[in-house]
Amino acid sequence: MAKRLALTRRSQYLAVYKSGKAAADKLLVIKALPNHLDALRLGLSVTKDIGKATVRNRIRRLLKENIRLMLIKPGWDIVLIARRPVACVDYYEINRSITKLLNRLDLTVIDAENGSSKIN
Repeated sequence: MAKRLALTRRSQYLAVYKSGKAAADKLLVIKALPNHLDALRLGLSVTKDIGKATVRNRIRRLLKENIRLMLIKPGWDIVLIARRPVACVDYYEINRSITKLLNRLDLTVIDAENGSSKIN
């Protein structure tokens, strides 16, 4: 994830937390706020109660890779907040969770050919 496409300041995170719309399940919470830019900006929140540094870094890598491969509408600030059970699941469980939550927030790009989301 390029630095310019990341939420880097506390004020950016707080704005999304305060005014963004949210969707949650047992693994993740996704908060999203329009940013009036032509780019999607991503922030990750993986706290110490999830596990030690190696576990947290693995979760961050999995979240980034899932978002990188998805077709998401530009112009949004998105914060992914990991919950404790995410440490015990694999890539595909995280993918299903993110897909479900993004669809719930209507942030996925719909494929015009078959009318469905291009997300796996």
